[in-house]
Amino acid sequence: MSDSRHVTGTDDPLSDAEIQRYRAEIDEIDRRIIADAKRRSEISRAIGRTRMGSGGTKLVYGRETAILNMFREELGYEGVAIANALLQLGRGRLG
Repeated sequence: MSDSRHVTGTDDPLSDAEIQRYRAEIDEIDRRIIADAKRRSEISRAIGRTRMGSGGTKLVYGRETAILNMFREELGYEGVAIANALLQLGRGRLG
């Protein structure tokens, strides 16, 4: 088995090059997703501190439900898992 097949799953040099380009694009998208998730978490924690500092609740269930529904509508079942992960990153574990 050639080294390129181990990396991309193909021995065809043209396919290998195409796969490498796609993977480079995926890597860049993943870096942006991670940066955006970190920023989203910072903003969410700031909102939570502000809300609790003014006597509000830790969570606003209507807001969380709207986020879950948006991700479900856009991405299907897997979107709910992504939304839950983002919500948890922003507020921490409950209970």
